[in-house]
Amino acid sequence: MRSVVVYESLYGNTEAVARAVADGLARYGPARVMTPAMLGSGQLAGVDLLVVGTPTHAWGLPRDSTWQPQHGLTAEHRTTAPRVRDWLDTIGPGAGRPAVAFDTRVDKPRWLTGSAAKAVARRLRAQGWHLIGDPRSFLVTGSDGPLVAGELGRARAWGDELGRTLAAPVAA
Repeated sequence: MRSVVVYESLYGNTEAVARAVADGLARYGPARVMTPAMLGSGQLAGVDLLVVGTPTHAWGLPRDSTWQPQHGLTAEHRTTAPRVRDWLDTIGPGAGRPAVAFDTRVDKPRWLTGSAAKAVARRLRAQGWHLIGDPRSFLVTGSDGPLVAGELGRARAWGDELGRTLAAPVAA
């Protein structure tokens, strides 16, 4: 099974989750972790599972106006354009292939923080991808992180669960 985990990240928290999900998926076949800028045309051809994640900004998907480091901090892990929001409109038809969405958001009730993963899932569905699970949220302690203790383990376990759903493990 070939998986691609596409993410955008400002402080590195969403990137860390993407890499942990890919670690869980790797037991079932190659799992690449990429940003939209790293993907060229045709990169999703032959992909058996697409996983897409972003941080939650202003209750939804990041946009250029929300993509600024908070509190004057420098964001060393900042993903360059295009944003997942724009990239999802260009990926072409999923033709029913499996996909799933995740986000990172502040550790508060969802009604207070919103969820970018729900918007990602809607856009994937609109492009013809088959969602194989509900959108997932991974929690951070504040807008710039860090991740809540245990979230990377939870992300790895989710990747493993996705892999088990779609394929048998490959021999090591």
